Amino acid sequence: MPRLKIGVLVSGSGTNLQSMIDSTKSGEINGEIAVVISDKEDAYGLERARANGINAVFVNAKRHENRTAFNDEIVSVLKKHGVVLVVLAGYLKILSPEFIGEYRNKIINIHPSLIPSFCGKGYYGLRVHEAVIEYGAKITGATVHFVDEEADAGPIILQEAVEVYWDDTPEVLQQRVLKIEHRLLPAAVKYYCDGRIETDGRKVKIREE
Repeated sequence: MPRLKIGVLVSGSGTNLQSMIDSTKSGEINGEIAVVISDKEDAYGLERARANGINAVFVNAKRHENRTAFNDEIVSVLKKHGVVLVVLAGYLKILSPEFIGEYRNKIINIHPSLIPSFCGKGYYGLRVHEAVIEYGAKITGATVHFVDEEADAGPIILQEAVEVYWDDTPEVLQQRVLKIEHRLLPAAVKYYCDGRIETDGRKVKIREE
């Protein structure tokens, strides 16, 4: 089976990107990260890509008159590199409907909570963990899901929970959840590349090998 070409979008340090790089290098994922794209020129995720011989591209939103044009350039870069699967690994901008339509059911995102809790507009990064602690939730976790036109609302592929402890700070909780993210995202990408994901409306099934 040919290795499926993957495009990864990042906005920050790219620790989830690194977990994918490691899994593709080890052969666990039957795919190739063809390009890493960021909306931030100084995103460390781009440095991770370069250090591993992966094409790294900065797309400047300020050079475009609107969100659609900005997203169109990203899609153009993805197509240039033959990308079939798009992975959002800490990418903070909202995708345009045109982008989502172009890669329908071929965009995967990782979110640091148990969707549908603590997700949607305004819930990203440390803010998610602050909200979990403030609410007094006893468990949280991470979710990998397909992307649709609503923020954090697409069909759920994988989820895993962790406990929230009495003395947790947002930073400590974030690190505990990240450990799960680094396991779940490569697993979901592996299942996709192996053709093991089936969807039925909102339900997602992982077929046995």
